[in-house]
Amino acid sequence: MIYHREEMTNRLRGAASPYLRAAARQPVDWFPWCEEAFERARREDKPVLLDIGAAWCHWCHVMDHESYDDPQIAAFINEHFVPVKVDRDERPDVDVRYQNAVAALSGQGGWPLTVFLTPDGYAFYGGTYFPKEDRYGRPGFLRVLQGVAEAYRRQRDRTREVAAQLAQELRRAQTATDPGPVSLQMVEDVLDGIARAFDARYGGFGTAPKFPHASALDLVLYHFGYRREEWMEVVARHTLRAMAHGGIYDQLGGGFHRYSTDARWCVPHFEKMLYDNAALLATYSRAYLLWRDPLYAEVVEGTAGFLLDVLADPAGGFGASQDADTGPGDDGDYFTWTVDEAAALLEPDELEVVRRRFDLHEQGEMHHDPRRNVLWVAASVEEVAAQLGWDVPRVQKLLQSAVRKLRHGRSARSAPAVDRTLYAAWNGMAATALLVAHQATAVERYAQAALRTVDRFLREGFDPARGFSHALHEPQGPRTLDDQVHMGYALLLAYSLTGERRHLDAAREVAALLDREYHDPAEGGFFDVPRSQARGPALELPYKPIQDAPTPSGNGVAALFLQDLSALSGEVRWAERAEEVVRTFAGVARAHGYFAATYSLAASRSLQPPVHVVVAGGRHDPAARALHRAAWSAAHPDRVVSWAEPGQELPEPARSAAEAAAGGSTAFVCVGNSCAPPVADPEALRRTLEASPAR
Repeated sequence: MIYHREEMTNRLRGAASPYLRAAARQPVDWFPWCEEAFERARREDKPVLLDIGAAWCHWCHVMDHESYDDPQIAAFINEHFVPVKVDRDERPDVDVRYQNAVAALSGQGGWPLTVFLTPDGYAFYGGTYFPKEDRYGRPGFLRVLQGVAEAYRRQRDRTREVAAQLAQELRRAQTATDPGPVSLQMVEDVLDGIARAFDARYGGFGTAPKFPHASALDLVLYHFGYRREEWMEVVARHTLRAMAHGGIYDQLGGGFHRYSTDARWCVPHFEKMLYDNAALLATYSRAYLLWRDPLYAEVVEGTAGFLLDVLADPAGGFGASQDADTGPGDDGDYFTWTVDEAAALLEPDELEVVRRRFDLHEQGEMHHDPRRNVLWVAASVEEVAAQLGWDVPRVQKLLQSAVRKLRHGRSARSAPAVDRTLYAAWNGMAATALLVAHQATAVERYAQAALRTVDRFLREGFDPARGFSHALHEPQGPRTLDDQVHMGYALLLAYSLTGERRHLDAAREVAALLDREYHDPAEGGFFDVPRSQARGPALELPYKPIQDAPTPSGNGVAALFLQDLSALSGEVRWAERAEEVVRTFAGVARAHGYFAATYSLAASRSLQPPVHVVVAGGRHDPAARALHRAAWSAAHPDRVVSWAEPGQELPEPARSAAEAAAGGSTAFVCVGNSCAPPVADPEALRRTLEASPAR
């Protein structure tokens, strides 16, 4: 069957996703993810070729250019397959199921994800990037297509049988629960795993490629806050410093690239994700609260600056990502430098400082162009001064002026595109991170940006009956557990800062929705999509997320959210639901180790509830506000803060303690069912919270 070019492009031309729109010009007869595609596959008895990628994905662009732009390959696809293209950011529910399927088939995953499906949507073969010709130890894509088409034609029944068997295996694996008691030993095992995986030379965990693992660092910071064990400080501080000095951190523009291709954190994959930068902004902010290291303050400022200056939407919220490159053949050229490019912008003394500070040489790190250098901190200012025989203030002044000039010069380059789509889950993470950054730094614009984000999503993307839509531009579109729990958690922090009850009330509505639409009453835990959405190809296979991949797990964050909601609202049922979630996955979480660090944090908090600071007094009363500032910004490993204004009933047990108070603005520090005597002095409150708590 022949399709006119206009018919083919029209399917993707109006897509909201920039990744899908970019594919509209290709000669492949793409469908978006829709029932129509599978209807055609069934009608014509063809397998489905599913390509899952994203606007930020370098190798997706490479495969698009090499294969999907090629008329010969496109003609073969159009004749033998029904091709479907999916943006993984837009449809994480579809992506995770086929990632699991390809991992089961081949032992690998990632993007681009290339999957071959039966007309019913079940995977029978797949992989990630396939080169156009045989290369990198991988078969050429046309040869793969020919082999799959022939196998399906000759062994159709066997292919469908294999796909059905895999689907049954995935159904069991994706909903695996192993309920059990929660113990400190269970958490200790995860911490031991972190200690064993720690790279004592370069920081971080494991070897190349190396990912930041912000959730694992947060778990270490939490336990260090209570226990002050030296090894925890070594793991956290060495890793945080190594990442901050590495090429994974943008030394000119701030913010983090997605991961490092090497163990030294030097050469990154250059895409910048909202979720990575949100997670790391929160982690560095927590670390700054603990140690007040000026380096962490610089990273907080730079990472928050990237969110606010590059990804921010003027009306509130943040775009999803910044691409790694600007087109085929580009590999991070916007972010890297040759010596000649730097010399054209800098004075000779500035260039000398930059060469030593950032390891800028004629032979760089980039394989596609060996002249290009990733900027990373190779020497301290003091070391540079010693090498050059100059005094430190002179080197500092030269470095500051050089960085300004390089930053200005880079801004004149063609920058990688930004995906401006606003996704609820990642915006919830960003709002949370900016509020944690405000706790650490008191920078007001961080809090204002976070509150604008939360309020915009409440206004434009929230329906109490259905929760937060995944993408703000599509209020009737799909939604996920991640969208609800990350925005719910941000709502609770917004309430803790402002005392506005509407934030707490909306969080209650989110919790009620979780119970109604996502909870599994038979075996416990939460599914990743609501019952109303769990239909059609792939989605009929249920999935309960417990692993942090690539963002904190939906069930882990759900437990954290419900724990805090119970403390702030006084409603015990939410603590009970959180406890059920933690017990439900006690067995399976052991297999994931620190890759389920968010779950392990929730398990830790179930053993030791957070401190709840209740500020009793008017929100505009200077004395009450001073108490709130002390509680909000104290370096305590785990506290929640709420307001109780005059005439508003205090939650128990603060209510009983208040009866003994002499009046005026006071604060109550409560743990579980008991409260310390009321405190009226902000500094005394801060000292109480920052005193090393016993575990």
